[in-house]
Amino acid sequence: MDKPYLLHMFTPARNLSPFDVNMAYDAGWDACIPYTGVTLDDVSALVQDAIFSRGPKGVARTGIFLGGRDIHLAMDMLTAARAAMVPPFEVSVFADPSGAFTTAAAMVASVEAQLLRDPPGGLSGRRILVFGGTGPVGSAAAILAARAGADALIVSHQGLARAEAAVQTCEERYGVTLFAADGSNDEHLMDLMTQANVIFNAAAAGVQVLGKPHISAAGRLKVACDVNAVPPAGIEGVGVNDEAVVLAASPGGAVGIGALAVGNIKYKVQQGLLRRMHDSGSPQYLGLDEAFEAARRHAG
Repeated sequence: MDKPYLLHMFTPARNLSPFDVNMAYDAGWDACIPYTGVTLDDVSALVQDAIFSRGPKGVARTGIFLGGRDIHLAMDMLTAARAAMVPPFEVSVFADPSGAFTTAAAMVASVEAQLLRDPPGGLSGRRILVFGGTGPVGSAAAILAARAGADALIVSHQGLARAEAAVQTCEERYGVTLFAADGSNDEHLMDLMTQANVIFNAAAAGVQVLGKPHISAAGRLKVACDVNAVPPAGIEGVGVNDEAVVLAASPGGAVGIGALAVGNIKYKVQQGLLRRMHDSGSPQYLGLDEAFEAARRHAG
C-alpha cells in the first residue's frame, strides 16, 4: 500500500488558516496536520521528527507548510527547516504566511503585466506607492517591486517613523533599496500622488485609503491595484472584479486592478506551489521568489 501524502502545517499563531488547509487538500494532499504556537526554535526538531519517521519513499510524500502573519519569521523558519534536513531524508517546504507571499506576488505580477503592454513597460524606474506597506502583503510587494527595479515607497498612515522602521527591516534582511513616506494627512498624500506611477493598496480591509480627489491629482499614474475586497474600496473607483478598467477620476487614463482579479492569480500560484510539492518527487523550497516566478507566468 502506498504511503499517504502528509502535509505538516506549522504556524506561530493560535490557529491555522482554514484557507491554507482547504488549498492544501484541494492540491491533493491526503492529510494536513496543524501545529500551532510554533516558535523558530521548535522548527528543527519538528522537521527531523517528520523526516526520520517515514523512510526514503515516505519523505517523497511528506511536506511542510509555514504560515503565521510575520513574513520575516516565516523566512527564518524556511531557512531553519532547510538546515534541519539530513539527505536523503529531505522534504519540501513552502512558506506563505497569511498568504502574503502569493498575494503580493500576484499583485506585482498583475501590474507588471499591464505595464508591459505600454512601452517601455515593466516596473523598472517606476515610482510605486505601497499603502499598507508596513503589513505582510505590502512589505512583500515592496520587496518584489524594488527587486524589479522600481522606486518603491512604503506609505504609513501612522506617520513617517512607522514607515521608516519597515523600510529598515526590509533593506537589512533582503538587500533591497526602499523608501519611506508619511501618509498621515491629506497634504502629504496629495504631494505623493503627483509623482506616483503605480499604487498598491494592501491596507486593512474595509478602509478607504485613497478617494477620487487623490486619483485626480495623480497625473502620472498608470495602474492602481487594490486587494481590499471588503467595502468600501481601498482605492475609490477600483472595483473588486476590475482587470485594467480605466479609472473615471484619472486625468491620464490610469487603469485599476481589483481584489478578485489579483485573487484569481494568487489562487493559481498557491495551488500550483502546493501541487509542485506534492508531485515533484524531489525536495522543493518555496517562498517569495518562487511565488513571484509563478505569478509572472499566470499574469503574462
